[in-house]
Amino acid sequence: MTLSDRFFALTGGPGAGKTSLIHELASRGYAARAEAGRAIIQLAADRGDDHPWRDPRDFALRMLRWDIRSYHEAEDQGPVFFDRGIPDVAGYLALVGLPMIGEVDRAAQSLRYNRTVFLLPPWRSIYIQDAERRQTFEEAQATSQAMADAYLAYGYDLVSVPKIPLEERVDFILDAVAEATRR
Repeated sequence: MTLSDRFFALTGGPGAGKTSLIHELASRGYAARAEAGRAIIQLAADRGDDHPWRDPRDFALRMLRWDIRSYHEAEDQGPVFFDRGIPDVAGYLALVGLPMIGEVDRAAQSLRYNRTVFLLPPWRSIYIQDAERRQTFEEAQATSQAMADAYLAYGYDLVSVPKIPLEERVDFILDAVAEATRR
């Protein structure tokens, strides 16, 4: 079984429940990797930095380095669930209107996840803004579309996760993972 067979990315806009799903999967004993962007923002805030996304290109490269490290750290685990993956960085670049960075494109092409990628669509009733998530719901919708477009461009199949209670969402994902690994 290759890495890409056992690495599963969860993507979508902010506030769609990805992190809650990752935490629930981890509580059930599955390996999980944290979202780069949110972690970078939290680390910067701890250092008193206003916001690392003031320079979107630098922010994208910092997320890429984080995601590459997370990918390699998980190589001897499986299945592993990633709160966003390397193609999300490509989606972020498109979202903020920056050209593709060769390093991002090369990493997205070579460090692959399972072909099945879980898209968590925008969900207004659970969307909350906080210190790391300042986007409006409309910006969250645009982000979700940019992420979906990026994964599709890299040849992934998107599975939309239904807007159901957390435990049922996790069961839905685990059923889809079982199906994806049988192929």
